[in-house]
Amino acid sequence: MSDEPTQTNRRNWDERVAIHLDDRSGIYDVEAFLRGGNALLPLELDEIGDVSGLKIAHLQCHFGIDTLSLARLGAEVTGLDFSASAIAAARELARQSGLQANFVEANVYDAAEHLTPSGFDMVYVSWGAINWLQDIGAWAEAVAAVLKPGGRLFLAEGHPTLQQLEEVDGKLVVTYPLDTTLRFREEKTYAGDGQVLHNRDTFEWIHSMGSLFAALTEAGMRVESLREHDSLPWPAVPSMTQGVDRMFRMPEGRPSPPLAFTLTARKA
Repeated sequence: MSDEPTQTNRRNWDERVAIHLDDRSGIYDVEAFLRGGNALLPLELDEIGDVSGLKIAHLQCHFGIDTLSLARLGAEVTGLDFSASAIAAARELARQSGLQANFVEANVYDAAEHLTPSGFDMVYVSWGAINWLQDIGAWAEAVAAVLKPGGRLFLAEGHPTLQQLEEVDGKLVVTYPLDTTLRFREEKTYAGDGQVLHNRDTFEWIHSMGSLFAALTEAGMRVESLREHDSLPWPAVPSMTQGVDRMFRMPEGRPSPPLAFTLTARKA
């Protein structure tokens, strides 16, 4: 597995941190969080349940606003991300908020080397995470390695069906293949004030539901629930509109593919 995608993506995500911290689109609202708000979406809060007292590993935590939102709910949380800029920002956000959380700079595949093996009640992964990972099997092994026996994975993610589509003349067209390396070059990130990126290249992978289920099963996990949703937290195609619940949907009256899914799996 080439290291070029990881290095390329890291440069891109290092640059995104400052833009996302200053976001005014409503996708990230740091000011509301610092006033005592919670960045987790109603959908997530409903599905993860009471996390008070749980030890949670938040993998691919970015600048930690969701990590610290879990801490605000009473969890003992450790966030892990491969971006040094993101981890520095997460630690500063923790200081500003007065919330306690640990933050670790590491590649997600190496989570067990940097976190307590079999030490966590829950692994939390959300929204635009696994599409940046080439080896979904190694990711599933990392998740299982840090969970206690009986521990639970909660995954909220964009749906692979949606990820295959592009909007062309108002119609959704199947464009991208599953389970293969894709290279993109985009001037802007999905949130912020339209600031242009210097590091525009990224590598992504659209993991089919079958490959995800197989990876979790082979890692010793048992999928307990799968729910598909007609909304997600960012505008994946230009025609999407945002609702009062902060989620984006296809315009009213247009048929919609599944846009997101939530999944829970338990370690044997």
